[in-house]
Amino acid sequence: MNVTASTVSLNVDDVAASSAFLTTHFGFVERMAADGFASLGRDDAALDIVLLRRGNEVLPEEQRDQHAAGLIIALTVTDLAAEDERLRGEGANITMPLREEPWGERLLQVTDPNGVIVQLVEWVAPAGA
Repeated sequence: MNVTASTVSLNVDDVAASSAFLTTHFGFVERMAADGFASLGRDDAALDIVLLRRGNEVLPEEQRDQHAAGLIIALTVTDLAAEDERLRGEGANITMPLREEPWGERLLQVTDPNGVIVQLVEWVAPAGA
């Protein structure tokens, strides 16, 4: 197997709202879009995001009304403190403030208008290491 790209596809109620959130706060670029659909990417990330409006008929019938839930899009970044300050200044909905775990993970979470959680992570030396 040769994997050439990675994409996560999310069913949301308002494609435009999630697209605007990801382009405004996280630098994603809308590469393709149509009614009920948007494909987003970044040149420096190994993950693309596809947004599909719930109920969209391109989905198999059993998947059409499912909603992106219980899913976290985690992005590893540098200088998490600066990202926290930037997101606060932009008015992003920070739903888990910046914190550091004993195993060396610093993280924060924001939530988009459709309830999609984006977690920013920075790895540091664990406490006591």
